[in-house]
Amino acid sequence: MKRLTCTLLIATLAMNAGEAQVQNRISIPDINGYKTLQCDFHMHSVFSDGTVWPTVRVDEAFREGLDAISFTEHLENRRYVYDLSISHNRSYEIALPAANEKDVLLIRGAEITRAMPPGHFNAIFLSDNDALAKADWRESFAEAKKQNAFIFWNHPSWDAQQPDTTLWFMEHTEILNKGWMHGIEVVNGTKYCKESFQWCIEKKLTMIGVSDVHQPIQTEVDFAKGKHRTMTLVFAKERTTASIHEALINRRTAVFFDECLLGEEQYLRPIFENAIEVKEIKRTANTITVTIKNHSGLSFKLKKRDHDPDIVYFRDYVIYPHSQHDIAIRVPANKSGDVNFEITNLLVSPGKGLLCSYTLP
Repeated sequence: MKRLTCTLLIATLAMNAGEAQVQNRISIPDINGYKTLQCDFHMHSVFSDGTVWPTVRVDEAFREGLDAISFTEHLENRRYVYDLSISHNRSYEIALPAANEKDVLLIRGAEITRAMPPGHFNAIFLSDNDALAKADWRESFAEAKKQNAFIFWNHPSWDAQQPDTTLWFMEHTEILNKGWMHGIEVVNGTKYCKESFQWCIEKKLTMIGVSDVHQPIQTEVDFAKGKHRTMTLVFAKERTTASIHEALINRRTAVFFDECLLGEEQYLRPIFENAIEVKEIKRTANTITVTIKNHSGLSFKLKKRDHDPDIVYFRDYVIYPHSQHDIAIRVPANKSGDVNFEITNLLVSPGKGLLCSYTLP
């Protein structure tokens, strides 16, 4: 009997341990034949200026249901290992077995940390981080390009480097022209940079969103209130590192920040359309009631725009995650027309939400 009791206790403890690792992934639709992958390409461990062991980052990513992460330890700032001779590849090497076990795609990366200009840049999909540890930042960038890295500018509006205005320097033009810049962080942690958003549109650069987490993630994100880390949504052909690399180079991304999605219309529109299902339409004498279902973990904030004044509908409306809504629209008998709205938390450019219209039957 004692042996049976111990066996049951061990099984219970194992079950509880498994429950502690249950994923809490946010449901976001796949689009246009691509898989929507949730990724964080900027984070730190004790091997630069973070406060956690690399495997902790893997556990955090697994619990949140992330598909891919990258350690981007500072090459120049190694607060906790500055007096030790340790390879810049070490955090990746430590984390890789845990990442493989938990099916989290791990991408080798590093952060080139310099004063402005040019500021901080991440290089990911590297083969050897140590080769980037150069005195001249241009040599570091050239080596990253040699390794076929994807390179992006970190937090351009960081107050410590650009306290008053967010500027594009001639060094950034040089970096761009030499093929040393492929993307920019539009959101870093909780900091949104509208200039980065506009530069990505104008200069055809990939939009990136990251946590840049240094502390345990739960100290920076209140998961109990339904919050999530800032991440890059990558629209990839497959769930592989090679497909992520290809998608980043070809600018197939969006940024998921707070309750907002930032990206090109060609990606945000199908996310909305694939998330929302019109389940039923009922018409009485002067009212059309549309029943919709949100199959995603996203909220959509709708705002009325120019419309036929005879058609009366919501001024502002929120479609909550995984919910069903009845939307009543007052319209004169035997009349049709369009319901026009802006999705204010799906931004296709700074200050401009995705525009949508629905033709009433």
